[in-house]
Amino acid sequence: MKKIVLVFLILNFNKSFSQTTNSIFDRKHEVKIGIVKLLAGSIFEGTYEYIQTKDFTFGSSVLVNFDKSNSYPEDFSVTPFARFYFQESKEFGAKGFFIEGFGKYATGYTDKDDYNIYENYSAASLGLCVGKKWINNTGFVFEILIGGGRVLGNSNTAPDASFRGDLFIGYRF
Repeated sequence: MKKIVLVFLILNFNKSFSQTTNSIFDRKHEVKIGIVKLLAGSIFEGTYEYIQTKDFTFGSSVLVNFDKSNSYPEDFSVTPFARFYFQESKEFGAKGFFIEGFGKYATGYTDKDDYNIYENYSAASLGLCVGKKWINNTGFVFEILIGGGRVLGNSNTAPDASFRGDLFIGYRF
């Protein structure tokens, strides 16, 4: 009986102090930053993505334009999204080619005439994107995304379409 208890304690002691291998593809959270807009015009776009399954994720992006004098028409936007991944190899999750459906709420300004008179707007839009994501074994993520959407409602000041796209770098944890 003592030998059984001793073996049980040794196995549990070894198991509790051994390192568990946490594969990068078992991690469920990602944070990313859009680098092209940030470098080109002081526009920050941060993204959080939750990996629900190997083929489906959802999340949200927040865009803030810190330089109101640039020509980017959005000052602030919130963009919730859902993504469906299409990859040949199913052992790796949430990477490769994807299609994204998004909704966006944005505020900003538009140039309505040739006299440089700007009008503020608030608008919602729905749209689709395509993209591709790469991830390495340490958790760093690189992503390309491009797409567009149609602005909802009948506003005279809001643009007719919305753009979504950038090169993102981030980390999966």
